[in-house]
Amino acid sequence: MRAVAVLFFLWMVFGAATKYSKIGIPPHFPKPYFYEKILLLDSSTIELGRLLFYDPNLSADSSISCASCHSPYNAFAHTDHKLSHGIQDQIGTRNAPALFNLAWSKNFMWDGSILHLDLQALSPINHPKEMAETTANVVKKISQSSLYPHFFYKAFGDSAVSGEKLVKALAQFQFSLISANSKYDQVKVGLNHFSDQEQRGYTLFKENCNHCHTEPLFSNFEIEKNKLKVDSDLQDLGKFQITNEPRDSFGFKVPSLRNLSYSYPYMHDGRFQYLSEVLEHYSNQTLTSMKDSLNKTIEINLNSNEKIDLISFLLTLNDTSFVFNPAYHFPKSILKR
Repeated sequence: MRAVAVLFFLWMVFGAATKYSKIGIPPHFPKPYFYEKILLLDSSTIELGRLLFYDPNLSADSSISCASCHSPYNAFAHTDHKLSHGIQDQIGTRNAPALFNLAWSKNFMWDGSILHLDLQALSPINHPKEMAETTANVVKKISQSSLYPHFFYKAFGDSAVSGEKLVKALAQFQFSLISANSKYDQVKVGLNHFSDQEQRGYTLFKENCNHCHTEPLFSNFEIEKNKLKVDSDLQDLGKFQITNEPRDSFGFKVPSLRNLSYSYPYMHDGRFQYLSEVLEHYSNQTLTSMKDSLNKTIEINLNSNEKIDLISFLLTLNDTSFVFNPAYHFPKSILKR
């Protein structure tokens, strides 16, 4: 059995020629929501998307790139600010979320306002407090660069730059960011085991957290109410600002709990620096799920020892091989060609 598990795990990490994708879908994961997008991932388009992701020319003053707020060393989140920062050090209204396992998500942004990753990049590029650029001008700047014709030709069979190609390449790179090699994942495929403390924490997690942070993705990708007090300065009403539906007030997308050691601060406004603060907030809480027609109620009551055990389990969700994977980092090797 162990030999089978080893082969299973190697298949997961390095990929295989499967009906899913040449990069390999982790076998203990469910079918991706954007199954067809994963199926069509292309290495040349990913390579182009990686270049664009790290290119500051996507911003109006060429000072910030996508990676400025989504650092690979922070699981493609950022840790130096509670809120995202745009050009001229303008401060945004929300914390930049981590980017991984995006093919399993049915929507994007903290309020779920974007339904397809191919469109997501248009929001920060055109946002006045983020990259403050226009799509048309980004296309113009990329077209004038001597770097890109070769990569656009490899990806699309045509060196002409367009907004459609640009956002598709960015999405392809982001779809390729799969995190599935944490200790938790190794346990699931039989290559590791939890300590007693981690196992106690896992049991607590399944009892208290799994409804919203559903394993193995550790999110249900739904909009839920986190019961945080509203920041008086930001006045962020969550999904309500998109729908104007009272039931959506203070509803925010459930983030994945993977890679928490790298993606702090936590919550949509980055108000918590430590996991202990998050658990303190959720302890002695009664939460009602927005996604269930029966409005399922979850009561969370944890003592101090249980909180320590739960954190011990949550740390097994860190995927060091993902965070330090050079294939996701600044493309020095590509630029030397």
